[in-house]
Amino acid sequence: MIRKTVLTITAATFLTAPAFAQDQMDIVDTAAEAGSFSTLLAAAEAAGLVETLKGEGPFTVFAPTDEAFAALPEGTVDNLLMEENRDQLTSILTYHVVPGEVMSSDLEDGMEAETVEGSTVTISTSGGVMVNDATVTQADIDASNGVIHVIDSVLMPE
Repeated sequence: MIRKTVLTITAATFLTAPAFAQDQMDIVDTAAEAGSFSTLLAAAEAAGLVETLKGEGPFTVFAPTDEAFAALPEGTVDNLLMEENRDQLTSILTYHVVPGEVMSSDLEDGMEAETVEGSTVTISTSGGVMVNDATVTQADIDASNGVIHVIDSVLMPE
């Protein structure tokens, strides 16, 4: 009887485990639920990148907050959201994405990571984690298709 109960519980655990894994939100939904990435999400929508970021991945996203976008010179965001600047917006946004899932424990001081945009970002771990000149304010926000690291400024490709 005990053996049958243990087997039943074990089988039930294996059968329900995939359901829990599927309930985890993707990068876009995770960012939307956080509530501090509305500018980033609007920019991703304008650039046509939402479906990509909802895709299989995995992706590592260095996500600037709404405050980070607000710190840009006045009119910058509005200008980038214009249809004729879509390529520039796409370039900036894809500069914030690294293919694969890179957790904070994977980072080393001075390491470089190639972004989806094609350029590299440089990681600094002395005195806190930085990506180029942006400080990581919250790391390792897990999503079903990758990870988000919150940063305090917008990264600009050269």
